[in-house]
Amino acid sequence: MLQLDPKALAPLTEQIVQGLIAKIERGLLNEGVRLPSVRGLAQSCGVSPFTVAEAYNRLVAAGWIQSQRARGYFVAARAPLRSPPPRAPVDEDWLLSRVYEDRELALQAGGGWLPPDWLYEDGVRSALRAMARAPAEVLAGYGHPQGLPELRQHLQWRLALRGIEAPADQLVLTHGASQGLDLALRLLVRPGDTVLIDSPGYSTLIAALLGHGARLLGVPRLANGPDVAELARLAAEARPVAFFTNSALHNPTGTTTSPATAHQVLKLAERCDFRVIEDDPFADLLTTPVPSLASLDGLQRVIYLGSFSKTLSPALRLGYLAADGQTVARATQLKMSAGLTGSAIMESAALTMLTDGHHRTHLDRLRERLAEAHSRVSRRLGELGWQVFHPASGGLFLWAQAPAELDVDTLTERAAQAGIALAPGRFYLPEGGSSRHFRFNVAWSDNSRLYGWLAAQLGR
Repeated sequence: MLQLDPKALAPLTEQIVQGLIAKIERGLLNEGVRLPSVRGLAQSCGVSPFTVAEAYNRLVAAGWIQSQRARGYFVAARAPLRSPPPRAPVDEDWLLSRVYEDRELALQAGGGWLPPDWLYEDGVRSALRAMARAPAEVLAGYGHPQGLPELRQHLQWRLALRGIEAPADQLVLTHGASQGLDLALRLLVRPGDTVLIDSPGYSTLIAALLGHGARLLGVPRLANGPDVAELARLAAEARPVAFFTNSALHNPTGTTTSPATAHQVLKLAERCDFRVIEDDPFADLLTTPVPSLASLDGLQRVIYLGSFSKTLSPALRLGYLAADGQTVARATQLKMSAGLTGSAIMESAALTMLTDGHHRTHLDRLRERLAEAHSRVSRRLGELGWQVFHPASGGLFLWAQAPAELDVDTLTERAAQAGIALAPGRFYLPEGGSSRHFRFNVAWSDNSRLYGWLAAQLGR
């Protein structure tokens, strides 16, 4: 029935699995056909019954065959193959969800994450191997409501290096920084409340706030951070409950809030009585550290959010929230009511990665690569007539205005047809409207194919 090769690289179990799948897909084994018994197939293939039993179990788990007690194994019914749906248009809905599943867009020039080979792959693999030796309470139990105590203690030390005094009991681990933003939103904002946000700003946060029923007012982003004069005017007139801002290596402009601007933001927050949510997932990518809003405020009005997705791996889905004790207690209750604890396995793995002795070297090299990519991408966009908003020296993003002869929407759709994901600026405007700017991820955009394609759109 099957021809196995004991000298092949693929294990015998895998050869049986793939051989039977191939026969089912080619119609040689139709739905309902009874397969040989475990012992019978083992004898015909010259392998152990344990090898066949493992292969059958894997095929049952994958839905290719069914096991019927006392009767044996049968080819399972398969749903008919359907033509793939047409590719979705590149719009706000696509950016929020489809971008994570659209495998046809191989060149993520506008993506929000690093390419896999820029991340801490060796550290991730080593940590996951170490998890196989973890105690049972880590592998089989729920985690701590606020997150792994040892990881929070390590974060306390790391944040202190940035000037942020956040004891471990004033930290709660989250399912990525996105859950931290959601917790802050649910803590502070009621439907109808006015909220200030960077403009341009983080597109996912804009969607979340609008979905919550908030009234959004955009604060223009300048080279040194939020436009403080406009922030003062909006705060005095609209009486917002909160200001959400991305301080370091801002998404999407790549700018960083200066210390002078940060001081003025905090003074306005106190004068006009609003909270500040500082989303800071890129802090580890700064080549030159700058004071954060949280470090200047002492976590009185500021809720501080961080993430491990940008430097370790987004697959961890792990971030954290730091705030005053009362806010952290309420955030922990909301976290537990929505989804219980985080994954003790992933939290333990993250701690291993952060303390393995090689993470610092990885960060140093990552900062260097990003700085080099920024320089090259800025130059190549400039050669094609694109105007870079601010020549950032680090982080993931550049914000650039398209040449006048290019139609933004047409360019975006043509790029998608060519397998290139662009991120048009209108996605990042809380007030809506049009924009001639695009967000570029320098790690992905440091690619000659992108510039050859952009040049072709200009007829060059």
